[in-house]
Amino acid sequence: MKTLQPSEGGVLLLGGRSEIGVALASRLCNGRPVVLAQRPSQQDVGAFEDLLRGGAQQVYCLEWDALAESDLTSIYERAEKVCGMPVSTIIVAFGVLGNQHKAEHDPKEAYRIAHTDYTAQVVTITAAVEYLRKHTHGLLVAFSSIAGWRVRRGNYVYGSAKAGLDGFLSGLIDATHKEKINVVMARPGFVIGRMTQGMDPAIMSSTAEQVAAEVHQAIRSGKHRVWVPSRLRLLAAIMPFVPSALWRRMPR
Repeated sequence: MKTLQPSEGGVLLLGGRSEIGVALASRLCNGRPVVLAQRPSQQDVGAFEDLLRGGAQQVYCLEWDALAESDLTSIYERAEKVCGMPVSTIIVAFGVLGNQHKAEHDPKEAYRIAHTDYTAQVVTITAAVEYLRKHTHGLLVAFSSIAGWRVRRGNYVYGSAKAGLDGFLSGLIDATHKEKINVVMARPGFVIGRMTQGMDPAIMSSTAEQVAAEVHQAIRSGKHRVWVPSRLRLLAAIMPFVPSALWRRMPR
């Protein structure tokens, strides 16, 4: 079994305000520099404090936008330059839920969701793997979702993007299984936090800290795929067999 946690090198978090991303980076950063890549004006002082408490050697912030094509591939060399060493752990934790009702009628909103949650992820992760290959080793963590396992009418734009990402990551895990580039895919359910504020929690909900803890344990155990919470796997097994007439009435 391969060891999925590099012992040295910088940590790069794409989506520097992600609560899950910061919580996971805090568990991986002891003695290592961390680079938060995020949109301008979105700096989160609390994230810096959490990472320093987690033992980060230093925390840096770079302006980065998933909607800017040039940013998607240049961020790795920029991160290496600012932290003074190669990056060996990359956490891809950016994304949007978007407005489903608006996306059903507004192509611009549909594009924003689909591009951010699928296309930008594929480009970013592909560039990340090539960067890690150059340094012969590394860990990459990315986030799918239960929303992509069987897409629901209530969030089919977001869910379809996650379905595509799930397939891409599954293929990537298989493609890198003989390499020292280790890909870990998390499939969380509803996560209570900033992104879902104002929404009623679904069954088997988790917090960002719970997701980070289970993903961290999966990394330590050598797993490449992890459901959060773990019992969500049982729900996923049942979902394909729910009749369409009932499924289309399922809430978001």
